[in-house]
Amino acid sequence: MNRIITISREFGSGGRTIGKKVAETLGISCYDAELIEKIAERSGFAKSYVKENHDGNSERSWLGAVLAGRDYFGESNQDYLWKVQRQVILEIAEKEPCVIIGRCADYVLKDKADLLTVFIHADMDFRAERIVKVYGESNESPEKRLRDKDKRRRSYYHFYTDMEWGLATHYDVCLDSGRIGIDRCAEIISSLYKAI
Repeated sequence: MNRIITISREFGSGGRTIGKKVAETLGISCYDAELIEKIAERSGFAKSYVKENHDGNSERSWLGAVLAGRDYFGESNQDYLWKVQRQVILEIAEKEPCVIIGRCADYVLKDKADLLTVFIHADMDFRAERIVKVYGESNESPEKRLRDKDKRRRSYYHFYTDMEWGLATHYDVCLDSGRIGIDRCAEIISSLYKAI
């Protein structure tokens, strides 16, 4: 089995940046935006639609979206995207060792790969400052944006996995990027990958 690192993260904690640094250090692929492209290609949906509707990412009520618009068999577009996403993740894990950011990969790959599951979090002040600086978010209420985004991720994760997102017992490692630092988190994860 290939060794896979999955990184779940609170919005603004730097999980994506950490994942890319880990992949670069280890000389393996990192799948984040690349997953969106593969899911769009496989599903037939536009890349912009997949990006807007994956991983609890939608600005509208995610739960409302997943429950609305069901077909005759009770499946929504979100359910279909989940199935495609799951299949793409399984195929990638079978093909090569890599880092996968978000998208419930820790759940999808449990018992199917040699996993190192990571959750990255940080306090509200660190994340708020970071999304304003890095993503150009508005200074007016970054805390509200953080809470909303994390709430959608939590709902999405729970809906499709029946597990609690961010609960330490579901991960091998939980790191506070605000206290430890982005670069140090990447170093720790890379070291663990090599050591285990």
